[in-house]
Amino acid sequence: MDLNRYNRQMILPDFGKTAQEKLSQSSVLVIGAGGLGCPVLQILASSGVHCIGIADFDDVDLHNLHRQFLFTEKEIGQPKVTVAANRLKEINSEIEIKIFKIPVNAENVISIIRDFDVIVDCTDNFSTRYLINDACFILQKPLVYGSIFRYEGQVAIFNVMKDGKITNYRDLFPNSPSPNEVPNCNEAGVLPTLSSIIGTIQANETIKLLIGSPEVLVHQLLVFDLQKYQFMTIQFEEDQNKIFPRNEKELKDFNYEKFCGIKTENEINSPVQLKKFLKEEQSVLVDVREIDEYPRLSEIKLKEIPLSVLNENIETLKEFNHICFICASGARSRKAMETAKSFLPEKNIKHYPSGAKSIEDEKN
Repeated sequence: MDLNRYNRQMILPDFGKTAQEKLSQSSVLVIGAGGLGCPVLQILASSGVHCIGIADFDDVDLHNLHRQFLFTEKEIGQPKVTVAANRLKEINSEIEIKIFKIPVNAENVISIIRDFDVIVDCTDNFSTRYLINDACFILQKPLVYGSIFRYEGQVAIFNVMKDGKITNYRDLFPNSPSPNEVPNCNEAGVLPTLSSIIGTIQANETIKLLIGSPEVLVHQLLVFDLQKYQFMTIQFEEDQNKIFPRNEKELKDFNYEKFCGIKTENEINSPVQLKKFLKEEQSVLVDVREIDEYPRLSEIKLKEIPLSVLNENIETLKEFNHICFICASGARSRKAMETAKSFLPEKNIKHYPSGAKSIEDEKN
């Protein structure tokens, strides 16, 4: 380790060589290489964290670039984990990078997080947040949580002993909101300033955890209002009555989709199932992404109707008896399905949560 690289942080009071050596012996897994994950990854790499893991199954898209600063136009279509790993090595060649280009799920989450000191949750959906939280609780891994919604961001640290107790995400949010109550960034919008600020705070809390700082956001939720520049800290207690899986077997058996109100009976979950569905007479696949989102699909039975204009175009679907909606990650397609069901209750309407990219991958 070349200490000259880290001189400006080592001269800080209460930091010094001791803290830097702790960082050089630490490992952090960042789950989600998006608007939050990019600033977290860049700061941890620059600060000298020895081993950084990146878990994300998505590819770089044009609409990512305005807030995900590790990526450039020339990398559109490439795996985020690969691009991020290369960029971080350009920033700091001394560090080690491990990549996981797979969706984090109940079958693999324990094995993915097991060997890391701290986990940073930069995901954007509730079922995955609860899953990551539960896995970290089972393995007693400190978890740095961050989320954004429009002009507000949140940060907290879970699974760290303080004042004789350990709290986690379920103590703060014992019940998940319904899928329609809190849309993700694709639906609600986001400014790059907010994702950068919240990601930076997550990185800062991670560094504080790694060096043993006593002043971390344990049993506290930090809330930041971007428009008013207001910070608020909310204290929360352990919920003795919370229901959660207590071991790996219970975690694998826990139905996170059902817990989060996600209905799976109306889902098509594989390209094979989708092809079978589209062989039905008067069937159609409806892409509800915006026209600038890639990859574009070339199926014969395809209509392109962005979710933003679905209501005024719902009449165009009346000629079909079997309708399947698709988007990038399942959130908008689910909302489109529910909207269509309210207008066309007699139709067989489903959605494809795996997203458009999975279909293109199947072709290749």
